[in-house]
Amino acid sequence: MLAAPDLTTWSGRRDRALLTLAVQTGLRAAELIGMRCEDVLLGAEAHVRCEGKGRKCRCTPLGKDTVLVLRSWLRERQGQPLEPVFLTTRGTALSHDALQYMLDKHLRIACQHCPSLVHKRVTPHVLRHTLAMDLLHHGAEQTVIALWLGHESTETTAIYLHADMQLKERALAKTSNRKVWASRYRPDDRLMQFLKSL
Repeated sequence: MLAAPDLTTWSGRRDRALLTLAVQTGLRAAELIGMRCEDVLLGAEAHVRCEGKGRKCRCTPLGKDTVLVLRSWLRERQGQPLEPVFLTTRGTALSHDALQYMLDKHLRIACQHCPSLVHKRVTPHVLRHTLAMDLLHHGAEQTVIALWLGHESTETTAIYLHADMQLKERALAKTSNRKVWASRYRPDDRLMQFLKSL
């Protein structure tokens, strides 16, 4: 999907910047569309600030690729500090519907090159879950993922642990004792007699 926007157009460059930011940070839809130009800091410790649920402010670090895309977009955007980072073609802030329309549009294009996406529904929340699972697969601890996503508690983040079968299989593999031969249990005659009498 990141390759789907047409970079020869203003809206395509905006969409690429928004998608790149969404995929790398896992920000909620409201956090993405509510982000102002002053919330993007691209210096030595590049990060974005956002106000999440409960009006809690958090900072999310940015990778080098995301910094390059955002720097290029903000240079073109030339917005004032309090203006939204991502605007409509009419100059207003993106709405939730406009954000979903943009995702649907780029998903249709991406499906032409990646057939596995054909029956997928992509929402900002799906991108958020995708990042969480990616962090989990790369060994990030539950508390780190909770902080990254702005979860109130690690219990919210626990859904990712329950959802991931590969993690469960790795955990199970660590508990098996390789020196013990697995054998089938065979009850003795007394136990069989007892069970039959029930």
